[in-house]
Amino acid sequence: MTKNRYYTLILVLGALTALAPFSIDMYLPGFPAIAKSFGVSTGKVTLSLSSFFLGIALGQVLYGPLLDRFGRKKPLYAGLFLYLAATAGCYYAPSIEALIALRFVQAIGSCAAGVVSMTMVRDLFPVANNVKVFSLLLLVLGASPLVAPTIGGFISSAFGWQAIFITLFVLALIILIASYALLPEPQQPKAAHPLNIKSILSGYGQVLKKPQFLTYSVGGGIASSGMFAYIAASPTIFMVGYGISNRTYGCVFAIITLGFVCLSQLNRFFSKYYSPAQIVFGAISVMVLMSIILFNGLNQKWFGIVGTAVILFIFLGCVGIINPNAAALSMEPFEKNTSYAASLFGLIQWGIAGITAVIVSLFKNSTAIPLAGIMAATAILALLITYFGSKAIQQQLVLYKEVV
Repeated sequence: MTKNRYYTLILVLGALTALAPFSIDMYLPGFPAIAKSFGVSTGKVTLSLSSFFLGIALGQVLYGPLLDRFGRKKPLYAGLFLYLAATAGCYYAPSIEALIALRFVQAIGSCAAGVVSMTMVRDLFPVANNVKVFSLLLLVLGASPLVAPTIGGFISSAFGWQAIFITLFVLALIILIASYALLPEPQQPKAAHPLNIKSILSGYGQVLKKPQFLTYSVGGGIASSGMFAYIAASPTIFMVGYGISNRTYGCVFAIITLGFVCLSQLNRFFSKYYSPAQIVFGAISVMVLMSIILFNGLNQKWFGIVGTAVILFIFLGCVGIINPNAAALSMEPFEKNTSYAASLFGLIQWGIAGITAVIVSLFKNSTAIPLAGIMAATAILALLITYFGSKAIQQQLVLYKEVV
């Protein structure tokens, strides 16, 4: 593979990975305008974010069997066309209930991009390079939270919140064209892969038997859920609690999320000295410390907007370190069933994110205290899962060696 080809694949796969986050981040600054347009609270608008998380979680399980049966690209095209149709519907949504439902459908379409991207990393690149590749994908993915809220803020204030969905439609169309023109088909359709309940459950069952997959998909998903709690709560915290404008919020959101992008690239340095499992455990440990400091500091009124933003910057940076390592560790045991593993990984990640977003929306509080509590609870739980899960992985390896 030539260097140009390598980076072209990274760019297109990164764009596919970024579609769903871009669909989330761009419309966050429009929350107040959407609420005013439909005559509802921003909490009700948050349900359109929760429905997106739910749709992208449930949609994952659809694509695993389809990717094995029909190849990688045809299900991708189907998902992107569904996304385009739902995005057009969001533009014309007559009520908040319609927007919530359409966001659910939009999410089902967008998750095809994420599953295909993750599966193709395992298809096209050596296992030893997967952490590096996932880190590079995060670099492309990082453009979403850096620029999407800022763009969304300007679009919403200048042209109205509906214009955000025109932008998303154009973005998805470009990604569809790029995928058609630049991505190979690494998996040809296989009629031998039947689409019946028994074979599908068997495929997913084989994935769930791996302690390494469960440890790092669930542990990594719970650790990452703190970031999604922040995404769901940040419009209320910054624009209502701290009283900043939607444009300023977009800039603050981008600066905080810079930690996610910058620290994700430190994986190349850390991997020289530590294993992916050690990196994950260390980063989660820092998340526990930061979230406890934030929770205590807010209750003691030590932090204003600047102190809160600094802690969130470090916390999200740790998520940027965890994600590529957790993804690589989860996918590592699979030479077969890669699409099933990628689907389940996405289901777990987005399912946990959706639950967390719903929990955040239940708090009628414009301060960051509920968010800090959720962040601390998820980080501690993720630390426990990775610790005890690593013990189970070691035990399985010992049993395997004894059998061999």
